This record gives sequence, structure tokens and C-alpha cells, in this order.
Amino acid sequence: MADTQPNLYEVSGPGISVTYSTTSITGKPVLTYHDAAQTKTFTGDEIQTQTSVLGTLVSVFLMRTIDGPSTSFTLLVPGVRLTGPEVVNISTEGITTLHKFSIVRPPTGQTELYTVYALEGTARFVVF
Repeated sequence: MADTQPNLYEVSGPGISVTYSTTSITGKPVLTYHDAAQTKTFTGDEIQTQTSVLGTLVSVFLMRTIDGPSTSFTLLVPGVRLTGPEVVNISTEGITTLHKFSIVRPPTGQTELYTVYALEGTARFVVF
């Protein structure tokens, strides 16, 4: 069997769990984020992906305002090679970012504050 890339990642860590599917039955990516305060599901264009030397950065806005601070979450998706229908264990990071912003008086100093979570879980290929 030829090498395959996973399309479903399920990870969790201290207080959060994330499920990310690169595709779905509609053909669009889906990311579900869950912590103690909220569960949010994002699809399609709500999910931003960027390939980097670290892996694929998958980002969503947990809270977005036009005139104040916003909060985003980024999942670092590592490269994974599958040789069949197996499930492989992965270890990665998730980053919650507070983006400081104000129309009235823009903040001085550092404008992004990060909280990094160690995440562990699985990657697999599923047919939708």
C-alpha cells in the first residue's frame, strides 16, 4: 500500500481537547475546540492553515472583536506518514494567543501573549 497522509487528528492536553479533520463529508476542513469554558466548531474558511518548517499551523479565532482584544488558537500539526489504515500516536503543541488591540488607544509593548499546551493524541486516515 502507498504512503498516506492522515486527515483526522485528535489531541488533548491540560484542560483542552481538539479534533481537526482536513476534510469532511462536505469536502471542507473541520476543527472542534473544547476547554472548560467552551466548545466551538469551525469549518471551511473559518480555519486558516499555513505550512511552515515546524509543520502545518492550523488557526481559528475563539473570540474576535473589531474594537478590542481577540483570542486565537493554533494547532501545530506535525508531519505524519502512514503506510496503511493504522492509527499513530502523536505529540504536538497548541497555542492560545491573546491579541491585544484597541481602537481608542492602541496598546504599547508586546501585543500578543501566548499560552502553550503540550498535546498528545492520534492521527489517522478515514474515509468520509
